[in-house]
Amino acid sequence: MAKIYTMSDLQRVVMEAETPPPCDLTMQIKVNRAENGISQGVWKVDSKYINGSGIVMGGFLSAAADIMMAYAISSLLTNENGFASIDLDTTFHRPAVEGVIEIKAEVERLGRTIAYVTAELVQNDKKVASCVSSVLIHQKSILLPKEDAENEKSR
Repeated sequence: MAKIYTMSDLQRVVMEAETPPPCDLTMQIKVNRAENGISQGVWKVDSKYINGSGIVMGGFLSAAADIMMAYAISSLLTNENGFASIDLDTTFHRPAVEGVIEIKAEVERLGRTIAYVTAELVQNDKKVASCVSSVLIHQKSILLPKEDAENEKSR
């Protein structure tokens, strides 16, 4: 089973004191900042993200935004919390190509159980996509198998 990251673990990823989650490594995303509900990072897009039309596949753009939105929300939560996207809407403004894409995500509203998070993806100083996500905030132990939940409580 893959490691389950706490909010503190994700903050250590930003400080380069923890190995990033597998999705970050697979997508080649580097988080540079995550604090006060805002995260910023870069995505190094190479040929494996390019579709048959020669542009970045839209699903990868959405995934990159989702990763950065996770860091934005995690900067406001405690280790007792978990979160999961329950809705992710992406608008594509122009084609993205190989190269660096800058991503900024921000928590616009944080409620007790739902957060509203946005992200912008920019390449060569032009917005290529924007995303909006509704995020469910829950007690971490709800989604863990019983023995993992007990181990988390003793942590």
